[in-house]
Amino acid sequence: MTYDFSQRRAGVLLHPTSLPSGTLDDADTWLDFMQVSGLSVWQVLPLGVPQADLSPYQCLSAFATNPALLTEIPPYQEGDAGFSRFCAEESHWLDDYALFVVLKEQHQGKPWYEWPSAYKQRDEDTLELFREQHQASIRQIRWQQYQLRRRWQELQRKAEARQIRLFGDMPIFVAHDSADVWACPRRFLLDEDGQPTWVAGVPPDYFSETGQRWGNPHYDWDYHLQEGFQWWLARMRHHFRWFDLVRIDHFRGLQAVWMIPAQEQTAKNGHWQKVPGDALLATLQQSMQHLPLVAEDLGIITPEVRTLKKKYDLPGMAVLQFAFDAFEDNPHKPVNITPDCVAYTGTHDNDTTLGWYRSLDEDSRQLVQQTLHMQDGDDPVDAMIGTLFHTRANLAVVPMQDFLKLGSEARMNTPGVPNGNWRWRLAAQSLSAPDLSAHILEQVINSKRKVTP
Repeated sequence: MTYDFSQRRAGVLLHPTSLPSGTLDDADTWLDFMQVSGLSVWQVLPLGVPQADLSPYQCLSAFATNPALLTEIPPYQEGDAGFSRFCAEESHWLDDYALFVVLKEQHQGKPWYEWPSAYKQRDEDTLELFREQHQASIRQIRWQQYQLRRRWQELQRKAEARQIRLFGDMPIFVAHDSADVWACPRRFLLDEDGQPTWVAGVPPDYFSETGQRWGNPHYDWDYHLQEGFQWWLARMRHHFRWFDLVRIDHFRGLQAVWMIPAQEQTAKNGHWQKVPGDALLATLQQSMQHLPLVAEDLGIITPEVRTLKKKYDLPGMAVLQFAFDAFEDNPHKPVNITPDCVAYTGTHDNDTTLGWYRSLDEDSRQLVQQTLHMQDGDDPVDAMIGTLFHTRANLAVVPMQDFLKLGSEARMNTPGVPNGNWRWRLAAQSLSAPDLSAHILEQVINSKRKVTP
């Protein structure tokens, strides 16, 4: 399906790991809930294989899907034509990924840059012997990824039948300990020992006074230019097969990136470095024509970033929780939200709307009440959602926690806090609560947004 951004739609943000089972087992029930609630866009976080901290933004591969999303993997079947076709079509990432996972298992989970030199440096004779000795294990990883793809294709068919669009999320950077960096270190700024010379992050901002040091290696953009953005093209095509619409996380990083010397412990000391994002997007557009992308453009955005976004006609983002200040030109204020953006009450990096509202001082609460035209006794979460849905944004997305009016205990992620994130789950009974579905549907209809059939 192509995504028509001119339609007014209402969406919901819920990662599959937040479904009651934490897996795709609940996906059919979830799509039914969305349909009766009038919600026609399902936004998820990246579906990759997370590392120990469970962050979907630090994964073992830019292509592989998290096997934890399936409770059961059917046993391998010899002669499965679909599996053979899948392995051939996906070999550009699947072969290295399957080998990487089994090598990682054999080395007690250590990162690739701590493996013995022959494995770390990808000595071909050593790897070929390893492949022969571990054929069954490597094939099982491929089979696992094949089953995940089949399950998602089934979900895509069911979503399409309900006219529900799937909205994915692509991290701009990849983890240092990933199959992508191990398989082709030349695409990244690494030293001879495989360590990053510069790491990614953002300078001090609203979320953190020391900035955020993500630790991902930076790309060697000269090399990506030389190879015609081959890896990026493959990555985008992959996402467009899985989703109708894709958010590029930290879109600002396609114009310039915050370069932090690897030895620095925080993100305070760094510098901005321009990157050839214009050339990349031009190549993508030439290859794919239609680019169903959303630019995550939160934070301090420069005129150059806005120009790049506009050149490729990419919608940006607005977050209602950021609307309440004295600046009339604040793009997050309801009156300033434009049709060509995706508007949210909050994102996965914000507190829930109820948690956020409770944390405000009395003066700030009064400003919220005035801005939202609230009357005595009005529910602040309903007021936020109602205001969001009535903005001009053609796509309005609400985290499921806000529809449920949950507090800070249901927050998905707190940036800069290393532990306890990405664990929230939806209570199973929520999906069968008719009052909730009816209430959401009423909000969607009242704001003249498209209702699922």
